Amino acid sequence: MDLSEISDELFDRLVDEALEDVPPGVLRHADNVAFFVQDDPPPETPELLGVYDGVPLTERDSGLFSFVPPDTITLYKHPLIRFSEDADHLREEILVTIVHEIAHHHGIEEDRLHELGWG
Repeated sequence: MDLSEISDELFDRLVDEALEDVPPGVLRHADNVAFFVQDDPPPETPELLGVYDGVPLTERDSGLFSFVPPDTITLYKHPLIRFSEDADHLREEILVTIVHEIAHHHGIEEDRLHELGWG
């Protein structure tokens, strides 16, 4: 898909729709995670669709994480658009990327995500 086909407003709407379609329970323990959208990932990873930045829940000691900023999930708009065939496919890829990155927040590794179909 061409980047010019998707406006910022449409992309944001697709992100909102994808967040509404996240399977029940996945967001339940992600209450201190901030979501961001950037146009492009770092130059060394040009095809990256999204990234989780934080300390997975499985590695936390509750007493040490009382006053830290939220973990973040960043979606990369341009690679997501280039990867998609049309707006419906883009919405689905946004959903898969969100679930994939939330899974990292829950401590689920890449291999397991692929086994579960969210790779």
